[in-house]
Amino acid sequence: MPSTQNKLTTPRDEDWNNFWTREQSQQFCHVSWSKRRILQLLTPYVHAGDRALDAGCGSGFFSKYFVDQGMAVTALDYSWAALDITKHMTQRRVRAVQGDLLVEPLPPLLNDKFDVIFSDGLLEHFSKPDQDKIVQNLISVLNEKGFLITVVPNRWSPWEIIRPIFMPGIDEKPFVLGQLQDLNTRNGLKIVQQGGLNTLPFAFSPEGMAAKYFGMLLYTVAQQK
Repeated sequence: MPSTQNKLTTPRDEDWNNFWTREQSQQFCHVSWSKRRILQLLTPYVHAGDRALDAGCGSGFFSKYFVDQGMAVTALDYSWAALDITKHMTQRRVRAVQGDLLVEPLPPLLNDKFDVIFSDGLLEHFSKPDQDKIVQNLISVLNEKGFLITVVPNRWSPWEIIRPIFMPGIDEKPFVLGQLQDLNTRNGLKIVQQGGLNTLPFAFSPEGMAAKYFGMLLYTVAQQK
């Protein structure tokens, strides 16, 4: 029996362009309790002078964070609307590149290697085989001691009940932590940090073990073996 994950409908270019040109999508450009916790996750891996790739940059929020910390940043997305927002958010201080991670090999497209490769809200929109293709493509431009930091939605989070209201037309398959771990290990990565974030949508939220099961987001930080 085929995996239900492989039945996922990959969003088309026009789906993402329509999403990012909707006025309500601009909420993703603002600092939120959710983004603050992702920033706490990122901080130990961010160093001025290093190179960062924001893969599936969306609103450009994290591209702006990286460049504000003194990193050389490449923002990658296949939505021209998302890239326009990112350019505005970062005051054109990042290199914005339009590309399809499933089609275009990154080494000739970017001609660079990165100390941090970050994705948030990316892999859950693709089938399991396509996730592997994307991760392998990202690894191809990861420095030998660089970090691949992946953030995905949690299948058991209450957010998944209301998500379609905020992201109409965008299909996704949320993860459990074991699936995210397997995605890393089957692609030759070693996990150096993992867990969950945003158990509760408030300034104070118990994380730790609770977030691994009920947090809005799951994450891994991994390196090449």
